[in-house]
Amino acid sequence: MASKKEIEQHLKIALDEVGEIKPWFDKSVDAWVFGHPAYPVEYAGDSRKDVIKGYPLYLKEFIKQRLNNNLAPFVEKKTKGHGGKRIGSGRPKGSIKELKKRLYLPTDLVDWFQQHPSESISSVRRLIARHR
Repeated sequence: MASKKEIEQHLKIALDEVGEIKPWFDKSVDAWVFGHPAYPVEYAGDSRKDVIKGYPLYLKEFIKQRLNNNLAPFVEKKTKGHGGKRIGSGRPKGSIKELKKRLYLPTDLVDWFQQHPSESISSVRRLIARHR
């Protein structure tokens, strides 16, 4: 269990990170509100002074619960930022991708390439080699 001194030290650090508490009026809840992106704690009150006075108390309680490991895992879950990446997906390491460039061709040439997909690249390479 976290000591009062430890909680106060963490609270001081957190309040330094938060900076000045500047509440704003939220019309959807009809109250003054303050929250900071660094901490998942928000406080709402009837006046600015109420929020400025109450937010540190809520933040202190959050820090106490965090230090005592009483938070649900999703409250402060950190992700790697890989979204839907799966293990083993993608190109194998060490494989080399052939370099490509985009080129716009007349439609008759594109139609020929589409009709002859297997022989088209090799025949174009032979043609280029003859004219070098």
